[in-house]
Amino acid sequence: MPIIVNLDVMMAKRKMSLNELSEKVEVTLSNLSILKTGKAKAIRFSTLESICKALDCQPGDILEFREE
Repeated sequence: MPIIVNLDVMMAKRKMSLNELSEKVEVTLSNLSILKTGKAKAIRFSTLESICKALDCQPGDILEFREE
């Protein structure tokens, strides 16, 4: 899939665990894990906004497009 999810990279840069992020954005661990591993088919803008606020980043820091 040409959309790459760099959530794990941003979490490492901010030294934040999946549990901590889950609490801050009020998204279940399983849903964040699906997103982090790149298995998600979609993401709500409200969820993306919450993640960006918690990690102090831009959507482009988390999502990347690469041509196959």
